[in-house]
Amino acid sequence: MTSPFDRICIVMLSAIGDSVHVLPVINAIKREYPMAWITWVIEPGPAALVRGHPSIDEIIEIDPHHGPSAFAAYRYGLRRQPPFDLLIDLQVALKGGLVTAVTPATVKLGFDRARARDLNWLFTTARIPPGPRAHVQDQYFEFLTALKIPSAPIVWQIGPRAEERSWQQSFFAGFDRPAAALVIGAGDPDREWLPERWAAIADALSSTYDLEPVLVGGQSPRELDTAHRIQMLARYPVRNALGMGLRRLVSILDGAALVISLDTGPLHIAVALDRPVVSLMAQADPKRTGPYRTYQDLVVDAFREPGDNDAVIWIRRRGRMPRITVQEVLARVARWQERYRSS
Repeated sequence: MTSPFDRICIVMLSAIGDSVHVLPVINAIKREYPMAWITWVIEPGPAALVRGHPSIDEIIEIDPHHGPSAFAAYRYGLRRQPPFDLLIDLQVALKGGLVTAVTPATVKLGFDRARARDLNWLFTTARIPPGPRAHVQDQYFEFLTALKIPSAPIVWQIGPRAEERSWQQSFFAGFDRPAAALVIGAGDPDREWLPERWAAIADALSSTYDLEPVLVGGQSPRELDTAHRIQMLARYPVRNALGMGLRRLVSILDGAALVISLDTGPLHIAVALDRPVVSLMAQADPKRTGPYRTYQDLVVDAFREPGDNDAVIWIRRRGRMPRITVQEVLARVARWQERYRSS
């Protein structure tokens, strides 16, 4: 179908989980308008995850941590390109608004005023209709609705790619039983869990469920310290696969029989890969940032209170991760074994 927009710019700079949520939007646009040129403006970290995606024609990296010079360099880099026909600003924070402001585009589509933060709505020329608070993925799909583009089928195409399969096979070649990937770190320390509880989970996975626990994620000082403490406390060996990079993380999660994850980006990568994931949710509403439409029965919810109604809650509730017990997590692992474990 001929696109009314030949050149489309997606503005979503961060983070990993949000970048995963953007992929079905881009795939839907490309499916509807295969000849449209799609550029994604994104930070270097998540760019490593989506670079080479078949529906993305161009990635432009920008690092807002470098301050005004980063935005000036970005604008300078666009000087020889024609304006975009459509810019979709999915980033509700100010940094997305600044990118939107300096990007030449005929139409700049963003969130409605009520849901845009940091005066982000000032930088757009058109806005999606106001809507209720919803899961982040559903809110992104509202942009497709505004553009009259079907969101279904929902497809991520996150990998592993053909050229990544050999590494995946070599990684798992040394395993003599199925792997359970443990996502032990998050950008916000308030979302992280206690090392002694992770160690207890790893021991149960090894002794009761005949799984090989593997620690996955980045190499932040907190993650490295947590991994060291887990390995010191656990009675059975625990593999450490931290710091392998986002693309290899995709391969590890794809090859795992089970993923146990904090409320962070790899949780959504696991969903995109259709891997069973036990989600440890405490700071944010699972209805907002939990696994999208799948494995809801494996969520450990320390966020919602008995008196909360069904509406999505937008506030954060801090200091709740200690409420999640080893027994609650293992109850979800038992449920995984009953309902999802392959024979």
